[in-house]
Amino acid sequence: MRENTGETKQAVTVIGLGPMGRAMVGAFLGHGHPVTVWNRTASKADELVAKGATRAATIGEALGAAELVVLSLTDYDVVYALLEPASEALSGKVIANLTSETPAKARAAAAWFAERGARQLTGGVMASALDIGSGEASTFYSGPRDAFEAHRDTLAVLTGTDYRGEDPGLGALYYQLQMSLFWPAALAYVHTLSVARAHGITAAEFAPYVSPTLTSVATGIGFYTEKIDAGEYSGEFERLAMGEASVDHVVRTAEEAGVDSSLPSAVRDVFRRGVAAGHGDDSFTSLIEVFAKA
Repeated sequence: MRENTGETKQAVTVIGLGPMGRAMVGAFLGHGHPVTVWNRTASKADELVAKGATRAATIGEALGAAELVVLSLTDYDVVYALLEPASEALSGKVIANLTSETPAKARAAAAWFAERGARQLTGGVMASALDIGSGEASTFYSGPRDAFEAHRDTLAVLTGTDYRGEDPGLGALYYQLQMSLFWPAALAYVHTLSVARAHGITAAEFAPYVSPTLTSVATGIGFYTEKIDAGEYSGEFERLAMGEASVDHVVRTAEEAGVDSSLPSAVRDVFRRGVAAGHGDDSFTSLIEVFAKA
């Protein structure tokens, strides 16, 4: 059901109707925005059309329906493949490219759109489809500030907005930095449960102990942030050599349980490289220098 505010809302085109794209269309419709949709498999638009969206017959027609075009596609190769044949319809458009990619590819795409008279707002959506429109998530944006400000309120229908600057790569970079934290942490959780299961401990039984550990990580981040920026890696409170011994115990605990130990072994390898580089008496945060020299 659309919001009835009595005001005319900005028209939006959404290209790409996977779970995320469909959720975005639903959020826009719910806030009263006229929405035109296009997808390679046209039938994916049926339910959205029944809710009030307009189905474009061609991608060119979709691009022509609104100044703001939201892309929710698999990768930038798909972006080019779909939009190149309709390049003449890109002029004057603001492309909110919410397709996940690397910073370098985001910059290249911004240049590609500029050559065709369009401006790209790179977006990194920190949300699942279920979070779209909930007010519980945020999206990193970068690109032309005036284009972002002109469409901020409309984009805020989807998630909170966090503008990172003019460089079109920054929206993608901040997103990938978050994923660099998220996936190893999530995988470590799954590996931990594998070891727990091997000892007859269920996920439910272990659950009360997960949050305190993650909270201690967050607390440590706050403690070390200024020190890292200052290049200070004092081992006053913990030493890398101690960390190496601790991770070695984690590896052997997994092996004793018959669980694949490749994940903690990879962590142990990094710790050992740090010790070999002369950081044994420094904090584990000194590993930032080891990574930088890889």
